[in-house]
Amino acid sequence: MKILASATRQFYQSSQAPSLPHKVKFAASVVQLPWDTHNFKSSLVIRSKRNYASTAWQRTQRVALPEVAGDPSIIKSAFRERLDAERAQAFLGGGQKRIDKIHARGSLTARERLELLFDNESFHELDQLKAHRCTEFGMDEKEFPGDGIVTGHGTINGRVVYAFSQDFTVLGGSLSETHAEKMCKVMDMAMRVGAPVIGLNDSGGARIQEGVDSLGGYAEVFQRNVDASGVIPQISVIMGPCAGGAVYSPAMTDFIFMVEDTSYMFVTGPEVVKTVTNETVTKEDLGGARVHTAKSGVAHGSFSNDVTALRSMRRLLDFLPASNDKNTLPVKETTDPADRLVPSLERLVPDDPNTPYNMKDVIRETVDNGDFFEIMPAMAQNIVTAFARMEGHTVGVIGNNPLTLAGCLDIDASIKAARFVRFCDAFNIPLVTFVDVPGFLPGTGQEYGGIIRHGAKLLFAYAEANVPKVTVITRKAYGGAYDVMSSKHLRGDCNYAWPGAEVAVMGAKGAVKILYGGKDVEQHTKDYTSRFANPMVSAQRGFVDNIIDPQETRRIICNDLRMLRTKHLPNIPRKHSNLPL
Repeated sequence: MKILASATRQFYQSSQAPSLPHKVKFAASVVQLPWDTHNFKSSLVIRSKRNYASTAWQRTQRVALPEVAGDPSIIKSAFRERLDAERAQAFLGGGQKRIDKIHARGSLTARERLELLFDNESFHELDQLKAHRCTEFGMDEKEFPGDGIVTGHGTINGRVVYAFSQDFTVLGGSLSETHAEKMCKVMDMAMRVGAPVIGLNDSGGARIQEGVDSLGGYAEVFQRNVDASGVIPQISVIMGPCAGGAVYSPAMTDFIFMVEDTSYMFVTGPEVVKTVTNETVTKEDLGGARVHTAKSGVAHGSFSNDVTALRSMRRLLDFLPASNDKNTLPVKETTDPADRLVPSLERLVPDDPNTPYNMKDVIRETVDNGDFFEIMPAMAQNIVTAFARMEGHTVGVIGNNPLTLAGCLDIDASIKAARFVRFCDAFNIPLVTFVDVPGFLPGTGQEYGGIIRHGAKLLFAYAEANVPKVTVITRKAYGGAYDVMSSKHLRGDCNYAWPGAEVAVMGAKGAVKILYGGKDVEQHTKDYTSRFANPMVSAQRGFVDNIIDPQETRRIICNDLRMLRTKHLPNIPRKHSNLPL
């Protein structure tokens, strides 16, 4: 794919001082990137207008002001020339050679990424000329306007969003005091106006030359992350290195996404690991996208390249509110009728309780146009968490997936779902839960790993959530897992069961063995199944509001969510709860 980095055009109008240079021109350069993006466009053109050809404007020194006394027009004209030179250098970042290296590895520059992320011509840059103040270790000889980060705001699908994009071509994107100040400014402004903030991370870490000033800068950013938590959505996209203390800012945001093969995150790198533990490991195996999306759970998703990642962020933001103000929840026009019957749901769930099926198929058939954005798809696949829409309104969907571990809740699934539930509750997004859970996964590995504490996180999250909660039991709901999965007892608003659902302490075989000591197993199993392998008792107790026909599921959920839009359930006054972390 060929990317046109800039288009030739005149930058500055002729001045009245013919003896001074008065024009800066853009150069056109074509770069071949080694990955294919034909799924998005047959050819993607990025008009960044940033790549200056004239080497005169690539020099680090500034254009000197002439020593002309008493002629304001010449002084002003000279200042404009100096301003143009500073802006030219800011757009060029660390220089054309370093930009070429970025392109060679299959990545985009900081500015190209922002142009892809935001609506065309909508991005407004802030602090373009802000520079570092460090004089140690020869830093007074290195001046880069912008100081290795591009910050500002614009629109994504017409909605205001703030962002920063670290520029690896400038001192490796390292964070200085002023670099951090620029980040803090956009985060403060985002909170002030109630708009999401997106961080495009591509940095080697703290700028060593600035010492403790750099560390202080990180702490200032961390504080903003905490202050913004639950106030505005925070999204981090790791598009290059992110190591050391730098990892903790993304870790405190709501979502982390990574680019495969070009991004990595770790607290200590392979060299330190080798020195301390004598382990030999690559950056990819230590902190690459595959590790953090499937093993550690640090990241919520990964994408094959920069373009795919940025397009996906635009799609994700379409589901999210601008802030925790309920009025900012997005509503999309839909052609999918709210009363649409879904006959396929009658056949998706097998009658045999031990036969697996994919809960994603149930979700896909139920939500608007079968469209949903899954969060953490590669991690804890025994539970599904996703954003979708019902009647054009965003909902958070959680569902046990019998295709993996029979849908049991384990440590990873509990943590994954609890985090998602708390995000939805913080931003007033209704919760729709599909239940098919045989219980918590048994074993010493789970017990030693703290399944009691981690399972309590999901229980706590559902119990604390006061957004609209609609729950459908599709097949099994056994033991304590029945309680945890948004049951009526945890302030569930609308709870339903399909006719084939089973709500019990445990399955028939296990119950009969305990109750009757293994005697007359066949007859007792038949009796137990007849009594408890259906939702009748739960309906008689009022633990489910109704037993519904599966094909009516979409219509009923849409009606309930429409009714619950005015729900108001204040939490008990307190400073904050003590979640079992």
